[in-house]
Amino acid sequence: MPTTLYAFPLDELLTLGDARPTKHHWPDYRQYGLTAEHIPDLIRMATDDELNTANSQSAKVWAPTHAWRALGQLHAESAAEPLTSLFHLIDDNDDDMVNEELPEVLGLIGPAAIPVVVAYLADTSHGLWARVAAALSLGEIGQRHPDSRGECIAALTRQLEHFEEQDESLNAFLVGPLRDLRSVESAQVMERAFAADRVAIGVYGDWEDVQIDMGLRQARETPKPDYAASTLGLEQVTIIREGLKRLAEHSSQSKKSKAKKRDKRKQQEPRGTRSERK
Repeated sequence: MPTTLYAFPLDELLTLGDARPTKHHWPDYRQYGLTAEHIPDLIRMATDDELNTANSQSAKVWAPTHAWRALGQLHAESAAEPLTSLFHLIDDNDDDMVNEELPEVLGLIGPAAIPVVVAYLADTSHGLWARVAAALSLGEIGQRHPDSRGECIAALTRQLEHFEEQDESLNAFLVGPLRDLRSVESAQVMERAFAADRVAIGVYGDWEDVQIDMGLRQARETPKPDYAASTLGLEQVTIIREGLKRLAEHSSQSKKSKAKKRDKRKQQEPRGTRSERK
């Protein structure tokens, strides 16, 4: 839909511009007058293809990012399914902002998003990294909403039980949220997955590492493995874990370098997907 159809106060989001400096320090979007009555239009803005493919040097190209943050802050339960539908942009367009932020947004939306995210995670027709984002979203929900911890753990564990037929990377990103949620009750399934060599250890480490992180053991009994030998898209791992603040300090310099290279590309290619904006 044409962006001219966004009335006040949503039109303010079209002018805010680059969202990167406020990453992990989001402004309170309610200061712009956004309330629950604006949720339908915020959903429309977040999923607006015209905005998502706007001129990469324009302010409005960042409007979807501002919109989904506002939806998270408004705990917009009706936004769960539309926002989850954006996960495909991770695989299709290498969309870094979806990688980094939508699990956190769905975490803010809360338990109402669980059925939608669980269904997405279980659907093998979706891309690998889209399903990883769904797994991380369940971890975020469980962390932010302790009353839903058990439901999130159960869903993640059920999915991990399919470790034999799943990509090792997906299995690793199922283990990660279970580790973060201190899911001792899932230890047996995790141990089987590691024993079958079906978990990419380049993400969270091997089974001994995970046990130490969960407080199930004090120290390693074996030498550390060659983590780098794990078959995994390490660039994707870095992007996603940055979004969860796990590699923020480690990757800060490389992110600056990548941003400079992308800025040079923008001068030659004024239009592009969100991944070209950063």
